Amino acid sequence: MITVLIVDDQDLVRIGLRTLIDSEDDLTCVGEAADGLAAVAAAREHRPDVVLMDVRMAGVDGLEATRRITADPDLPDTKVIVLTTFEVDEYVFTALRGGASGFLLKDTKPVDLLRAIRLVAGGEALLAPSATRQLVREFVSMAPRSRRPHPQLHTLTEREREVLGLVAEGLNNEEIAERLVVSPATARTHVSRAMIKLGARDRAQLVVFAYQSGLAD
Repeated sequence: MITVLIVDDQDLVRIGLRTLIDSEDDLTCVGEAADGLAAVAAAREHRPDVVLMDVRMAGVDGLEATRRITADPDLPDTKVIVLTTFEVDEYVFTALRGGASGFLLKDTKPVDLLRAIRLVAGGEALLAPSATRQLVREFVSMAPRSRRPHPQLHTLTEREREVLGLVAEGLNNEEIAERLVVSPATARTHVSRAMIKLGARDRAQLVVFAYQSGLAD
């Protein structure tokens, strides 16, 4: 069972999301919060697999709440999906750099939202819509001193650095395997090793690290 925490300052939004999630056999809503401070407290109490996080809320906003949750050593397996009304939004970039596993527009179709929750819970990143890679690239290019290689970048093998660049292109394991002419299992191993060495929570952070380290254009 995948557990979900819903964070939004609108009652109707929370009710709608809870109804949708609880209608699925493999998903369950374990809690709700109307602001960032309550979200952090609820995450620590319920330890959900996935947090659906609104960005713009009074008091502690979704960005700060995301940073606190993803940085909490007691919540290593909790993933955050940012919900926003704007596809091109500087808050999205900040959330990704702060540890979010991706973002969705609030008008996303229910079936796509449910699929996203399952993907993120399984360790994947929301690099869809395809604009995500462009958004990350634009943010990193605007951020001061953004081109700072990850301190553990030197621990990667040449193949792992190559794979990191392909992850930043938005390729999944099967596509990486095809590009490198290796098996999907081998590609998955390279990705996993790169995540471990760089301390990445998921593929979304690998993308950010790749751009910051100059391994992707």
